[in-house]
Amino acid sequence: MKNIYIIVLSGLLLNACNDEILDVIPQDQLSDATVWSDENTADLFLNDIYANLPDGNDWYDPFENYSDNSMCGYGWTTSRGLEREGTYTAAGNYPEGSSGLRLWWDSNYGYIRRCNIFITNVEKSDLPEDYKRVRIGEARYLRAYFYHILWMSYGGLPIITEPLNRLTQGDDIFKPRATAEETARFIIGECALAADELNVSSEPGRITKGAALTLKGWMELYDASALLNPDNEPARWAQAAETYKKVMDLGVYRLYPDYGILFLPEGNANDEGIMYRQYYPGTAQLGGRESALMSTPYVGNDAHTSWGAVGPTQDLVDSYCMANGRPVDDPESGYDPQNPYANRERRFYESIVYDGSYWYNDTIYTRLGVGSLNELDLSDAGDATNTGYNLRKRMNPNIQLGAANWDGYTSSQHYYYFRYAEVLLGYAEARNEAAGPDPSVYAAINQVRERNPSNPYLPPLREGLSQSEMRTEIRRERRVELAFEDKRRWDIVRWKAAEELYSRGLHAMRIEEIDGKLHYTVIPATGGNRKFNWYNYWFPVPQQVLDRNEVIRAQNGGPDNWKNGQNPGYD
Repeated sequence: MKNIYIIVLSGLLLNACNDEILDVIPQDQLSDATVWSDENTADLFLNDIYANLPDGNDWYDPFENYSDNSMCGYGWTTSRGLEREGTYTAAGNYPEGSSGLRLWWDSNYGYIRRCNIFITNVEKSDLPEDYKRVRIGEARYLRAYFYHILWMSYGGLPIITEPLNRLTQGDDIFKPRATAEETARFIIGECALAADELNVSSEPGRITKGAALTLKGWMELYDASALLNPDNEPARWAQAAETYKKVMDLGVYRLYPDYGILFLPEGNANDEGIMYRQYYPGTAQLGGRESALMSTPYVGNDAHTSWGAVGPTQDLVDSYCMANGRPVDDPESGYDPQNPYANRERRFYESIVYDGSYWYNDTIYTRLGVGSLNELDLSDAGDATNTGYNLRKRMNPNIQLGAANWDGYTSSQHYYYFRYAEVLLGYAEARNEAAGPDPSVYAAINQVRERNPSNPYLPPLREGLSQSEMRTEIRRERRVELAFEDKRRWDIVRWKAAEELYSRGLHAMRIEEIDGKLHYTVIPATGGNRKFNWYNYWFPVPQQVLDRNEVIRAQNGGPDNWKNGQNPGYD
């Protein structure tokens, strides 16, 4: 969002120096008449909405830790407490406080209100029609995006598309929850409208037609999955595949050839990013802090360089294939459990810091008994990994780490909300569920596996897979390709797989030298026990929402089986 921030700063400077404006309106605000009569001032309002998109590069307990892919290196976080025990309550805490995804009900409805204000005022303004069409499309998309976060979190929602005013409308501002299905249909419809209003290309950081179609496809994929489609209706999968195919047919997106560089500043200007948050390095609040919060905690003479907030699990590590494209549990893979890091696929080496690997000008040791502060933390005593692994993907090795930069916002790599690899994997999943593993399914997933035609990451999938076998491969690819992009928990929730996966607990790699030889043993991770209750597929509606909205409290039963407006299991 670099360009957007520049626009905001320039606008503020302009307003501060323009005597004519200051003579007419209060110096600390713009009047409605001024905001909606000029493109630049209207853009200031819209840019402020953009600035409230989730910030996955700036949190000490990212949402990936709320899945089976990783766990936080220190035990006081929400992911190690409420998520581990499944003890969310209407009056309790939620992941939004530290995860960066901002799942708050009230905050997201605040952003939705801003979108409603923008759309309402721009529609009735005298601004140029081309401006109105595109910017309303952006605001419509942003409103749908905030709604979709709430929908994935809570299910059915009050659908509000106009600014509400308690002073003039009284209790009429309190709306009932639409069902989860009605809410999905609304968000999908808004994405379709936005796609019609938006252009294929735009300024960097702004929403495009491809972004609107991608969110529509993701909504349809989620809605077609087991959580909301228990009868597995093929038509719902087919609709998601059709939408993803429209994104593919735009012809403007392609995979970046180097997966490791894609997530660093050097890879920012690429054709794979569909929707992303941009950063401006070296300026307070405009850069990201992910490298100083999430990466290996001790490097170079035992300097404390990061919080170590993300420890990849052994369960995720086992999902990375061998270089020959075979999964590690395939008898023909060549995997050696006593030499587990040899001949693995390239995404493993570009995503994971493991024992003996090189990171930030240092060899990192997580094995026991060598005196390293990065040694596997069996007692859960500090920031060192509880799994035997640290995070490499998205971590910038070219910035100054350490205590002075933990709050310095020194990183400038994009945070991707959607990128083209996810479109290909979404198409492959939807098409496979709708029609089986036809050639288009193989073509989509093999593009992701290959990534770089001149230097392929993996060989193509073997032919002749059944629909079930292809489903397994697609889910493995999603887990690996999208790891640490805050996608995994949503996937295992929509597949209704969280109860079974969490029951296994999270695992670590214990490495110790015995008789001069390293021995590798997979063990339960300290603090890695997980519980997921049948009702945790939705978060509880916050108590303050129920307390102030009698209309929601009066809702009982129905297709979502609410009790006094609350999701099942939380009464």
